[in-house]
Amino acid sequence: MIIIALGSNKTFCGQLPGEIVTKAMDALVDFGSGQRRSSLYSSPAWPDPTEPPYVNAVTSFEQSHYTPEQLLASLHAVEDAFGRERAYLQDPALRYAPRTLDLDLIAYHGEAREGAAESLHLPHPALAERDFVLLPLREISPSWQHPESSLSVEEMISALPQVTATRI
Repeated sequence: MIIIALGSNKTFCGQLPGEIVTKAMDALVDFGSGQRRSSLYSSPAWPDPTEPPYVNAVTSFEQSHYTPEQLLASLHAVEDAFGRERAYLQDPALRYAPRTLDLDLIAYHGEAREGAAESLHLPHPALAERDFVLLPLREISPSWQHPESSLSVEEMISALPQVTATRI
């Protein structure tokens, strides 16, 4: 299974974050077959909770005609189409600044690989810490297990210090 997390906390062309996430899931439909989509969730911005809250979701595919590298490049192209700015490339302090769209490749058919900071790392290194990914993932694939730790989605959720994401 291929898992992609989506998030937005900034408007784009008059579209609210929830609309952006929904339209982004629509834009991904041709990236593979057997697409499943979670509901939308709201989560506080991190690390600065005074920033606008995020709207998050997860989508998955059973198969894709893309390699992981091609898929990541295509996700970046979709982000760009929705006005994503990568100011953090010039100023690392802006790494977690508000964004119109963030697409993260969370997992790709159980592959495990480590990459440099901006390269492909599978599964996503922060997956087990992100309730805004785990809750929607539980909705569409409750039996999925982390390919390295073998923890279930429910076990990862239970290990979180707190859960702040809520279904909307």
